[in-house]
Amino acid sequence: MDNAFLRDNFAPVDTEHTITDLAVTGEIPEFLDGRYLRNGPNPLSEVDPAAYHWFMGNGMVHGVRLRDGRAEWYRNRWIRTPDVARALGERPHGRTHRAGLDQIGANTNVIAHAGTTLALVEGGAASYELTDELDTVGPCDFDGTLPGGYTAHPKRDPATGELHAVSYFFGRGNRVRYSVIGADGRARRSVDIKVNGSPMMHDFSLTEKHVVFYDLPVTFDVDQALPATVPRNLRAPVKLVLSALIGRVRVPDPVTARMTRGGGSDLRLPYAWDPKYPARIGVMPRSGTSADVRWFEIEPCYVFHPLNAYDEGDGVVLDVVRHPKMFATDFTGPNEGGPSLHRWTVDLGVGRVREERLDDRGQEFPRVDERLVGKRHRYGYAVALVDGSGAESADAIIKHDFVRGTAQTRSFGAGRQPGEFVFAPSHPDAAEDEGVLMGFVYDAATQRSDLTLLDAATLETVGAVHLPDRVPSGFHGNWAPTR
Repeated sequence: MDNAFLRDNFAPVDTEHTITDLAVTGEIPEFLDGRYLRNGPNPLSEVDPAAYHWFMGNGMVHGVRLRDGRAEWYRNRWIRTPDVARALGERPHGRTHRAGLDQIGANTNVIAHAGTTLALVEGGAASYELTDELDTVGPCDFDGTLPGGYTAHPKRDPATGELHAVSYFFGRGNRVRYSVIGADGRARRSVDIKVNGSPMMHDFSLTEKHVVFYDLPVTFDVDQALPATVPRNLRAPVKLVLSALIGRVRVPDPVTARMTRGGGSDLRLPYAWDPKYPARIGVMPRSGTSADVRWFEIEPCYVFHPLNAYDEGDGVVLDVVRHPKMFATDFTGPNEGGPSLHRWTVDLGVGRVREERLDDRGQEFPRVDERLVGKRHRYGYAVALVDGSGAESADAIIKHDFVRGTAQTRSFGAGRQPGEFVFAPSHPDAAEDEGVLMGFVYDAATQRSDLTLLDAATLETVGAVHLPDRVPSGFHGNWAPTR
């Protein structure tokens, strides 16, 4: 079977680099002092193309250190889960994850918080702490204050520096967890929120007053969940147990540990489209509990990534990338129709949601100036997709102006594919697009990638750091300024 997520720039790289002599074209602005970090799946061992899902590859973090107008280093490192460490001939770290879900690897996002670098993943799997140079320290549970898994998409409150998050895990039954991690790296609050079943709640939204939950029709699927490593004589009873328990009570850790024992690369994504599951949005006051959530039904769809959200009058405005469905027929990656940019306005007074499409072009990985998380924004950025597919980025990124209702496109040229781009302001009080956008751009002709810096106002190239290898198509990255 040909699997699109194992060829071209989705194919893994097989070398860890430490490069301190990097060529630069153009210039690196002096105000950039920190690391650009990006995470993504990079299978270490051979995988079955028929079973491999893009989301399940071993995590690899890539980083470029910028300072004093120079690119000081480029590093890429596999996250040393126990299986990866053993495969590399290294001694595994002694710290293990509570539920045994540390085999998959934190392959989705990477952030800096409370003086540490954190590689993140979702679904109950373990997040990992890294050094500044991207070496693995071990699983992260926020100093023991938040056991279990976390999320790939926390939101940092720009006013307090706290990380807000919504975490899901099929073993929690019909509950997701809202948590707040303080600026000191320890959990301050954790609340269980009741949902309709066991959804894949990849992301959420945060405003100055509210937390917004996306309870959508991609749910835990027993048939998808069981890997080949579960013995034949246990498959039927485990399926019965899970079918009875999911959406009702928590699944005991020994069951989930047995299901996930073995390397992450041979696991299938255990979630699928459920046309019978109602699509809805939940809005809760930040200080609320499950009883305070108000639910609003919407047309069936799936959202991986909201761009941003904010309060407006007696309601909440949500800008999201909407997929018509997800994992209904394709179980290798997000290929179920073109995702487009939508605005959902939740009217809390009359109890309804107004849905409108803002841009019908295929796009994903939306980002906003992180200083405006939860506040009204003017600009947003996204990666254009080929034919609306989720499998391959086009040669362009899109800059949305929500005040003018316009969008500007920047093409990098044929055969050059950008990943997610993030914004870094030129100074703390800079205007919303006064600074640079940065992200990796892959060149098929040279089989290498550049860290490309764009003027956020004009989208013109400011500079490019030329890497010795390619950075495979992956997921999320962030600018981590020097503390």
